Amino acid sequence: MSNANPSPQPIKFYKSHEKVYPRETKGYFQNLRNITLLLLLGIYYITPWITWNGRQAILFDLPARKFHIFGLTMWPQDFFFLTLLLIMAGLSLFFFTALAGRLWCGYACPQTVWTDAFIWMERLVEGSRAKQIKLTKSPWTPEKIRKRVLKQFLWVTFALWTGFTFVGYFSPIKELAVELWTFEASAWQVFWVLFYSFATYGNAGFLREQVCQYMCPYARFQSAMFDKDTLIIAYDEKRGEPRMKGKKRNENENKAGDCIDCGLCVQVCPTGIDIRNGLQYECIACAACIDVCNEVMDSVGKPRNLVQYTTESNTEGRKTNFLRPRILIYAGLLGVLAIGFLIALFMRSTVQMDIIRDRNALYKVVSGNLVENTYTLKVMNKGNLDQRYQLVVEGLPDAKIKVLNDRVIAAGEIANVTAQVTVPKDKLVAMSQTVHLKLSELEGDSRDTIVEETRFFGPGK
Repeated sequence: MSNANPSPQPIKFYKSHEKVYPRETKGYFQNLRNITLLLLLGIYYITPWITWNGRQAILFDLPARKFHIFGLTMWPQDFFFLTLLLIMAGLSLFFFTALAGRLWCGYACPQTVWTDAFIWMERLVEGSRAKQIKLTKSPWTPEKIRKRVLKQFLWVTFALWTGFTFVGYFSPIKELAVELWTFEASAWQVFWVLFYSFATYGNAGFLREQVCQYMCPYARFQSAMFDKDTLIIAYDEKRGEPRMKGKKRNENENKAGDCIDCGLCVQVCPTGIDIRNGLQYECIACAACIDVCNEVMDSVGKPRNLVQYTTESNTEGRKTNFLRPRILIYAGLLGVLAIGFLIALFMRSTVQMDIIRDRNALYKVVSGNLVENTYTLKVMNKGNLDQRYQLVVEGLPDAKIKVLNDRVIAAGEIANVTAQVTVPKDKLVAMSQTVHLKLSELEGDSRDTIVEETRFFGPGK
């Protein structure tokens, strides 16, 4: 008799990834997702080809430091507009998450949208979920090679077009297309096209739900924004349990819950979870389980919404309160920021001026009784037209201004303009006085005006 102990078995802390084959489903929420997918992809791929006033409608021209958004041209000096947009985007995420859970993840997240597109191409070539699983397990045959090659061709082509379109937002897309076709594109353009193509191919083609589960931080901190009145997708355990199927269900029909344990809610889930196990961070709220469960309930003659959008308060028998403080605060802040953003955008001037005083001398006395101050003006033409300006001095009696290098300033140009302001000595009441320089556009319809304050120095009384 041996006293030898059996060799210890290693404990595995990592489970190898198993590919998820989501089953195709139909229903109300799937139709919403399809409409959203087509709308977002359409906007993404079509927008760079739209022309506005002779140029690309949306173009973020980094080398020229110009950002064209239809009729609006933004400059690095307008960075605060981007800051406001980012703050509003963050608040919107908080608002919609607190109100309706992971609405962004299930319907509008780029990872979700492009993954759905890749899954659609996969189904087009390889067939339904069952056929895909069977094809994966089958040995390599000419038919399997043909399908796999065709799928990869569609994926790679779609990914390359996605990368090309993305770069087309930063480099004129029509010129980029010609340069890539004629092999005249720069190395950086080629690099970024391939980089974003690879990112699309990898994230949407292979990683898929792993991006949501392991890489996206939103899945980890979303629970901090949930409360008992947040909309979630949940399984009605009281109604569904005990779940039974087949012969056992027929024998215990009076005791069985409404869930027939068909497992379709698991098969349609793009992250491979079982919604019957409760709310899980992997759930992206795509509502596919709701659609397929409703189909099953219709087929067995049971009421719908065994799996449904609900709240924790509702499941506990309490009334859901949608107008709670955090929702009102988020909505109020969003409203204030949106109004402020629109007002600032509407009042945005197409001219900017910075005043730099002459550092060599505070002032000069010229022609006996005239005191002269010299200023260097950095004038930026933020409009789309070449512009000529008029400069006027205000705030000092009998003050006159002379521009030494008056000229037309091109659209987008920052020009140094030298201006000399002279004031009769007897009109000065102090050694330092406030003066305003008013710069007005002379071309175009808007004729924006900007006034900047500076100091005028003199000998005083």
